[in-house]
Order: sequence, then structure tokens, then C-alpha cells
Amino acid sequence: MLGQLHLLPEEILVKTGPVDHADWNFRPFLGAIQRSRFRLLLRLMDGERFDRLLEVGYGSGVFLPELARRCRELHGIDIHEEPERVAASLRKLDVGATLCSASAERMPFGDGSFDAVVAVSSFEFISDFDRACAEIVRVLAPGGAFFVVTPGDSPILDVGLKLLTGADAKRDYEGRRSAVMPALSRHFRIERAQAFPNSTFAIYRGLRLRKKT
Repeated sequence: MLGQLHLLPEEILVKTGPVDHADWNFRPFLGAIQRSRFRLLLRLMDGERFDRLLEVGYGSGVFLPELARRCRELHGIDIHEEPERVAASLRKLDVGATLCSASAERMPFGDGSFDAVVAVSSFEFISDFDRACAEIVRVLAPGGAFFVVTPGDSPILDVGLKLLTGADAKRDYEGRRSAVMPALSRHFRIERAQAFPNSTFAIYRGLRLRKKT
């Protein structure tokens, strides 16, 4: 059983862009759905602790306090220009992370830098999936794992999101959701897969991936 999630509190979140909805994690009902993404990923980690971990698309840093408990050294990249403000919020919780402004398609790290890379509801916003996958493969150390949680692609889910939040999934994702799995399959092999609430009607899908050999 997973215990309490350690998230950045709502009152110190930094809004980093128009699709940064970290505050949704704290709304009634919607928050439980949002937090299921993090629990899905933690189940895929299965209690493992990593040496160096990278979060791709850390946003406001809401999940970084939890990830900090799962590694010795924590890093994050995002395309927004607020790494210092997010780092300042994290320091209020005594969470240390090295954050920088960079894209997933061109990461400022050496080969084999990380033994875990994490992307929660961020991969589907990347412009060039294949280039990003190639970069993740490059920065992963031998035996490293890529953990990704991505939303389901369904008109029913889109209507539910619109009713709960007013957000327009088709506008925000621009048709990229259906291309996520084919891109991941070209570069990685699936070690484990889970879905919330189930594989038949998946609001979110979580994958533990390894580099193809």
C-alpha cells in the first residue's frame, strides 16, 4: 500500500504556464484523479531508490518532494523560465533539486547521466517524440528505467475534463496523444504497464520502460 503523497503545497506553487494545472491536485474529486498519476508511477517504481533521477517537464515542481525521497540526487528540466522560483518553493520544504530550462529534445546532460527518468503528464506536450526518446535513451545509464504516465485518448474523457475544468483537451494536446505509444514503442521495450482506473477505461496509463538492445 502507498502512503501519503509528499507534494508541494498549493499555497507555494508557481504557475509556470497555461497548461500547468498543478492546483488541480488539490481540488475536490478532480484532485483524487490527478493524484492517481503519481500513485501509478510510484507503483511502477515498486519501492526502488535511485542514485540520479531526472523529471522531464517538472512544471511547478508539485511532484518533486515525493521524487526527492526516491533518489540521492534529483534533477528536472522544463521549457519554462521559472526554475529559480520553483527551486525557492522547494527549499521551503528542505527539498534540493537541480532545475534548468531545457527541452526534452535537447538535454544538457552527458550520456548515461541518470538511472531513472520520469515524465508525468508531460511527454504528450513534446513537439518531436522521436527526438525526445532518443535523448532519453542517451541520458539513461545502462540498466536505467524510463517511467512515463500519459493520459488516455477518448472523446468521453475529453468531455469529462471539459465539465470538470473547462479545459479543451483537443486544443491543448493538438492530436499528439495518439502518437505517444507508437513513438515510445520505437525506442523502448515495456517492462511493466498499469492503468487507472483499469486497462479497459484508462484515464491514465503508466509504463516502466527500458532501452531496446
